[in-house]
Amino acid sequence: MQNITDLEQRITSALERIGKGVDRLDGAPRAKPVQTPAAPDQALRTQLEEEKTLTAQLQDRLRALKDRDSQTGLQEKIDRLTQQLDVQGLELQRMRRTTAALREQLALLGQAQASGVTDPQLINKSMVVELDALRATRLTEMAEMDEILAALEPHLSEAGHA
Repeated sequence: MQNITDLEQRITSALERIGKGVDRLDGAPRAKPVQTPAAPDQALRTQLEEEKTLTAQLQDRLRALKDRDSQTGLQEKIDRLTQQLDVQGLELQRMRRTTAALREQLALLGQAQASGVTDPQLINKSMVVELDALRATRLTEMAEMDEILAALEPHLSEAGHA
């Protein structure tokens, strides 16, 4: 029986200690529950995924804008080259007409010289045709220079900004 009395005293003292501990806990301010490390990590991972999604969307938009700009620039370049080809075509036609007229005048001058007759009007007309040929050559060269300048212009402006 002595054993039972000892056990009762031990249980009673343990319950008193537990009671005092509970009283102290009731009087102390309660701390917030400790979050497990997984909860903040999950929130950060969610934010990271949202940022990745947003970054991907922005990159897609940027890529689309670049494509549109390059297509616009390409169309402008095509238009400019087409205009240059038109100018060159006109200059080439002018050169052909002038060359044909110059050949005709040279043939007439050769015939006049062979017959021993010098016609001042033939000489004047030949000089006018030759001047026209020189003008056409000059205009053709100017058109070629404009084409070269147009091709170099982007590089020159790029070098000016650097």
